[in-house]
Amino acid sequence: MALGKRKPQQDELFIPTAKLAAGPGHPFYIKLNEVLAEAGFDAFVERLCAPYYKEGGRSGIPPGVYFRMLFTGYFEGLDSQRGIAWRCADSLALRTFLGIAITEDTPVHASMTIIRQRLPESVFDKVFVFVLSLLEQIGLLRGKAVGLDATTLEANAAMRSIVRKDTGEDWKHYLRGLAQAEGIANPTEEDLRRLDRGRKDKKVSNEQWESSNDPDSRIAKMKDGRTHMAYKAEHAVDLASEAIVATAVTFADTSDPRSGPVTLSLAEANLVLAGSDTGVAEAVMDKGYHDNGLLVKLTERGMRTYVPERRQKSRCWTDKPPEQEQAFRANRRRVRGNKGRQLNRWRSERCERTFAHVCETGGVGVAKTPSGGNQTDSIEARDGVYLKVCNPGQRTSTTNRGFSHVQKREEPTGIFGPAPAGGPCALQAA
Repeated sequence: MALGKRKPQQDELFIPTAKLAAGPGHPFYIKLNEVLAEAGFDAFVERLCAPYYKEGGRSGIPPGVYFRMLFTGYFEGLDSQRGIAWRCADSLALRTFLGIAITEDTPVHASMTIIRQRLPESVFDKVFVFVLSLLEQIGLLRGKAVGLDATTLEANAAMRSIVRKDTGEDWKHYLRGLAQAEGIANPTEEDLRRLDRGRKDKKVSNEQWESSNDPDSRIAKMKDGRTHMAYKAEHAVDLASEAIVATAVTFADTSDPRSGPVTLSLAEANLVLAGSDTGVAEAVMDKGYHDNGLLVKLTERGMRTYVPERRQKSRCWTDKPPEQEQAFRANRRRVRGNKGRQLNRWRSERCERTFAHVCETGGVGVAKTPSGGNQTDSIEARDGVYLKVCNPGQRTSTTNRGFSHVQKREEPTGIFGPAPAGGPCALQAA
């Protein structure tokens, strides 16, 4: 066989349509398009977004195409709208998924930004409920036992940008004041670094400091031990089907016992809106959520809690209401049982899996926000969009394998019956 050599080519002036390159398409995207078409997704989002557009003028990106591009960001692990726009323009398979012909231009990232600023968070919430209703229709959504877990999202703001809330001075000016108090009249940059390294109490508080670029972010310790400006993301997951039923993004310094009931309320509301007849009866959380007040609140709401307690030498109940001791001992009894151990194993596996898919491979590890407006709402909407893709991904992978493995709710075995074998909300067809 002779050696082939690459030769410079001159593009033809006219190319027949029959000779245009056409990709075979990805099996996962083909099946996902079939699922969305069967559910009437495009008509639904067009009705949903119509009030936020005016009559006449140049047509914008169709809502169905816009949400599919956001889906692509999750499936392809792209963390920016610029990267999503470039990937969609470069891939023939994604052009087929979006319904854009080879002779048409794909939307640019600037148009995606304008639409994101135009649509409120309520639109994305309704899309989330729409996807949950698809899982409910085929019997994948259980909703009886919900696992709760949280992680930190790195904010798109550096620690060097923090300023004091009272005076507005930055970190360098703050060190300069400390140096002058130590007797150094005109400290140099090296003097400031030496002084900063030698100080014993170097902790900074969210009560005194804030970021000048992202005031809603908070100083927090990340999972890898670094101190960074961050947000807190919380997921509520149906432990039987691994479907995400609620998500919330809040300040990084909000405690777990404070944010947990709010996320559980969102999960209950989403299940009702999705048409589920089953309410949340069992709340499974890690030891960071263990709080006597939280246990009492959830018990009064009719939920059974499975929250491991923190290691403590002794407990005094004489100065506490009797209902707190009753809720504490009932929770301890349930956690130490076989069912409690099984539920906590599922929580540690399936809740953490959603964070791995969304934050690591999904490209939402860094909370990037536009300037101006409510930063927390922008991050929650962006995180929520990516979370909404987990559920159609699970719905598609389940449909692709058929329905022989799906167990009906009337035929439970074990704790709540075998979980559907649809697997995690990842790109399983790849």
